[in-house]
Amino acid sequence: MRTHLLAALAILLALTAALLTPPKWWPEGLRQDYYALLGEPVYRPPPPTREIDLGDAETPCEDRDRAWRAAQTVDGVPIAESLLCNPDNPAAVAAFVKGTNNVSPMTLMDTLLAPDAVVKGNDRDGDGDPDEIHIRLEVAELNGASPEIAESVPGYAIAPGIKPGFWVFAPKTRGMATASLIDLAANRMLRAPSPVIRVEAGDTVRVTLENGHYMPHTIHFHGVDHPYVDAEGEGNDGVPQTSEKPVMPGMSRTYEMTPRQTGTMFYHCHVQPSIHILMGLQGMFVIEENRPDNPVQTLNIGAGQVRHRSVHSRAAFDREYDLHYQDLDKELHALPGAANDPRLIIEQAHRRYDVTERSADYFILNGRSFPYTFRESVVVVAPDETVKLRVLNGGAEEVALHSHGHKIRISHYDGIEHAPAAQITRDVVQIAPAQRVDLVLETTNDGLHSYGEGLWLLHDHHEPAVTNDGLAPGGGITAIAYQSYLDEKGWPRPQGVDWTPYFTADYYRRALPVWSPYDPLGLLGEAGAGPAVSLRALLLALVIGLLAGTLILLLRPRRPGPDKGQ
Repeated sequence: MRTHLLAALAILLALTAALLTPPKWWPEGLRQDYYALLGEPVYRPPPPTREIDLGDAETPCEDRDRAWRAAQTVDGVPIAESLLCNPDNPAAVAAFVKGTNNVSPMTLMDTLLAPDAVVKGNDRDGDGDPDEIHIRLEVAELNGASPEIAESVPGYAIAPGIKPGFWVFAPKTRGMATASLIDLAANRMLRAPSPVIRVEAGDTVRVTLENGHYMPHTIHFHGVDHPYVDAEGEGNDGVPQTSEKPVMPGMSRTYEMTPRQTGTMFYHCHVQPSIHILMGLQGMFVIEENRPDNPVQTLNIGAGQVRHRSVHSRAAFDREYDLHYQDLDKELHALPGAANDPRLIIEQAHRRYDVTERSADYFILNGRSFPYTFRESVVVVAPDETVKLRVLNGGAEEVALHSHGHKIRISHYDGIEHAPAAQITRDVVQIAPAQRVDLVLETTNDGLHSYGEGLWLLHDHHEPAVTNDGLAPGGGITAIAYQSYLDEKGWPRPQGVDWTPYFTADYYRRALPVWSPYDPLGLLGEAGAGPAVSLRALLLALVIGLLAGTLILLLRPRRPGPDKGQ
């Protein structure tokens, strides 16, 4: 019996050798001998490229608010033209300039602002603009959990299909947090980043935090000239460990200051700052030069273009933009949507989450990632202009801001102007966390400041920062876009690849080939399924099965037979 099994084993080994292709690590001479004995392997072409269905791609620019883009005057407030796809609401801009207490009821109704969101009072120095400013901020949660539906509410997408949770400061609003009863997206006032605050040097500024959130918060005015305590001796620095107790849910506190120094500053929550700042409780704070007849745009929702600029800005620059960079850890930003019980969220965020193990997965500019950045954060310019860029790095990673086609002058660090001889012109600007830089962009086509008109990228050259969760293109990519390269909707006219895949959620779920826009012939696409099963594979599987069975029979110990002598 054993002899027959050994013979069968030898036959099976021979068949296996005939069916198998010699491995690549065999010496070349041995491989040639093998082919000479058993023949060359048969060539099998690769499977065809699978056809890609993009499904329902989003419209890049919906052009819903075209009337808002025009230069106009609302309640006597001149508002500059916006060539962006998603312009700011001119009624809201007017309310931020005059104060929600001074605009007409019709203008206020065209916003979502509460009547006391931005209250402007006396002109104490008689120079034609109000000097008493009272701002009321709330804390809003974006993409939080709902006890009734699976969808996050209010919804806020940074890119197609990507909805991290945020906590943000927001102007005091009225009405619903969502766009409507049907549309569960957050209304326009509730978004990242927290609004830019603009005041004039010498103004008496009061900022009231009305905390309707489920955890304590404060506001620290980073770099802004403010007293340590207010007139009543209450803490005014926003730091629970040294200055004051935090503002508990349902409570409010008013911070008071009269800033004397101009510049680009920062404000943020100082309760558990390692978490709350990174979750979005942060914004830019700008103190403008004091000039006569200089009512400034007190809030700039979502940053971006400043549509009502200060007297000093209009005298020195042709345009002005606020650029607020942040980076997000998807583990941390998933917590608001993971539970509806505030106690569980607080425990996970403040006791279980380890910020020292944090990794940045999403990178945003003015609250969005590519491709949404091109809807509202493009730096629109024309030839021979001088443009002001105020830049804040609100993330935990450094930003290496690179301008294509231009070299940009650094005029200020952290609100402090450099002497002209110390101002550096370069095409990569390094910005540390919490740092602010003021940049001067000149569009004179001299081969230094500008190479000429075009659609020139502006992006963080820290390579992970141009991805969405590691998939490119994404992150805070935007462009210095000359007006001649924008269409009538305010959408850039690129001369490169088709952007349609980037406006699908499937692309950022890694369900589409990254080069599908480059490759209409499908040469670099996704491989389809190969032949179901070849005859060679079937025979090989049969041989291996028989071989395994034979080995089992050979190695199985023999049972002793019955003792015939009994």
